[in-house]
Amino acid sequence: MSLTKSILCFCIAIIIFSNCEDTHSKKNKQNAKTNIDSVFVNKKETKGSSTIQKDKILEEEPFKLTNDNLREFMTQYGKDNPETLVKINTRYGDIHIKLYTETPVHRANFIYLVKQKYFDETFFYRVAKGFVIQGGNSDRQQMANKRFEIGDYTIPQEPVNGLKHVRGAVALSKQWVDNPSNRSTPFEFFIVIAKKGAAHLDGEHTIFGKVVKGMEVVDKISNVPVDASEWPKENIFIKAEVME
Repeated sequence: MSLTKSILCFCIAIIIFSNCEDTHSKKNKQNAKTNIDSVFVNKKETKGSSTIQKDKILEEEPFKLTNDNLREFMTQYGKDNPETLVKINTRYGDIHIKLYTETPVHRANFIYLVKQKYFDETFFYRVAKGFVIQGGNSDRQQMANKRFEIGDYTIPQEPVNGLKHVRGAVALSKQWVDNPSNRSTPFEFFIVIAKKGAAHLDGEHTIFGKVVKGMEVVDKISNVPVDASEWPKENIFIKAEVME
C-alpha cells in the first residue's frame, strides 16, 4: 500500500469513529433531558393527585350541624320531609305528638332527630311533679356519641301568637345561662302536664307541637318515683318514629 493510501485510510477511520461517538453522546444527553422532564411531570402529577385526595377526604368528612348552617339546612330538610306526626314509644304506652308547621325550624329539627334515631338512645329523664316531663337526654355514652355526630348547635326562637304552655303542649328546653336570645337546645323537649298549664313559661320557649293522643301515658310517667334531682329511679326509655 502506498503512503498516500495509508494516510487516506487512517483519516477515514478517524472520521467514522468520531461521528459514531458524537451521535451516541447526543443521544445520551437527549435521554437525560427527557428523563428529567419525565420526573418533573410525574412530580406534578403526584402533587396534583395528592391535592385531589385531600379534596376527596374533605368532601367525605361527615356533615355536622352548626349555628352557621342550621337555618339553610333545616329549611331545605323541612321541604323534603314535611311530616308532622311523631310517635314516642315507652313501656307505659305511646304518645302521639302533632308538630306545628308555624315553627318550621323546630319541626324540621325534631323530624331530623327522630330519623337519625337520636331519641332511641335517650330517656324521659326528668319528672317535675305536677309541672312537666322532660325527654331527650340520658347518661348513656351512645347518646353522647350521637350528639357528637349530629353537631353542636342551638335553634333560634320561633314565637307564634296564640300558642301557650297549656296542658299537652310540647316545647324545646333551653339554657338559662348566657342565652340572651332564648335559643332552644335542639335535643331536649318537654311536655306540660299541669292541669292549668304553665303560663309563666310563655315567651320563654318555642312551643312546636302538642300531644294529640296518649296524655294518659304522659300522666303515668309523671307519677313514677324520682330521686332528689327529679330523675326517675327506673329509666324510661324512648323509641321515636315518624308517622305521617
